[in-house]
Amino acid sequence: MQMKLKLTGTKRTRSNAITYGIVVLAFLLVQIVDGTGNLTSSLRGQLVPICAYIVMAISLNLTVGILGELSLGHAGFMSLGAFSGVIVSVSLQESIVSDPVRLLVSLVIGAVIAGLFGIVVGVPALRLRGDYLAIVTLAFGEIIKNVINTLHVGIGRNGLRISMTDQASLNLGEGGTVIIQGPIGAVGINKTSTFTAGIILILVTLFIVLNLVHSRSGRAIMAVRDNRIAAESVGISVTRYKLTAFIISAALAGAAGALYALNYSTVVARKFDFNTSILVLVFVVLGGIGNIRGSIIAATVLTVLPEMLRAFNDYRMLAYAIILIIVMLTSNNDQLKQLIQRATSIFRRNKDSRRKGEESTHA
Repeated sequence: MQMKLKLTGTKRTRSNAITYGIVVLAFLLVQIVDGTGNLTSSLRGQLVPICAYIVMAISLNLTVGILGELSLGHAGFMSLGAFSGVIVSVSLQESIVSDPVRLLVSLVIGAVIAGLFGIVVGVPALRLRGDYLAIVTLAFGEIIKNVINTLHVGIGRNGLRISMTDQASLNLGEGGTVIIQGPIGAVGINKTSTFTAGIILILVTLFIVLNLVHSRSGRAIMAVRDNRIAAESVGISVTRYKLTAFIISAALAGAAGALYALNYSTVVARKFDFNTSILVLVFVVLGGIGNIRGSIIAATVLTVLPEMLRAFNDYRMLAYAIILIIVMLTSNNDQLKQLIQRATSIFRRNKDSRRKGEESTHA
């Protein structure tokens, strides 16, 4: 029994190391390609958004894949983190001169704000199941978008000022700075996000999610997902563990939103609408529900793909849709999966036989 647990732990450690290694290797490859001048300006501009979408996909996979609940309002948590991060970054621009430190503070505050709203939404919503939970989270995302569209925020001599009417009601006085201008959004942002910061955020997200999944709490969360009644019968607090996963997912989405927003000089609330939530859900489904590594790959490929298809501008979205359909058909084809598994096992057997042959030759 101890030997079996040890082998399971070794296999899990190896799998986690491969996931971390993929992210680090991708970072090094991008740095090499960029250093040689072979990275186009359009792809360079997509590096930070790709990192943000990867964090979003991993965090949503925690809710959809690990917890087993459908959430359609993940973009709402992203928008909370985005505008909270912008407000913090602009407010601390004079007191914290260092861009990396200010970015770190913005990411933390964005995660905290989104996590707090995760509690507010999660406590009543997680008592619902299936389509009802999806409708509630969808409504939450739309409410957040509409509230931010009416929000005016500025900072002046009297500190931070917030108004739901117009910019004049802020009464900032001379030298004040308007941060959010209602439907116009946040303008004049000092861009502090970098690709390196995005990679670090991905690694931190992976560390949090993978450790949670393989912990006692993670096993309890998956037990609730698999059989709620059986989990309750052995003393597992369903509400507690569902809320834990939902809050962590929301907080990570908030950090991703702050990273995303601080990569642009202007951010508007309509960027974080229902379509963004569906896009992130597509990343999760195509990458495999519950498959963290698949979410990373799907988010990267599907973010870069429209840009790569820009040469076929008239048929770009048609080609994008066809590729999505093909991937969905192949990923849900049991015969194809068995064929791939059979080919993989044959390759491993051949590799093992070659290694044994080499060992016998050396002996």
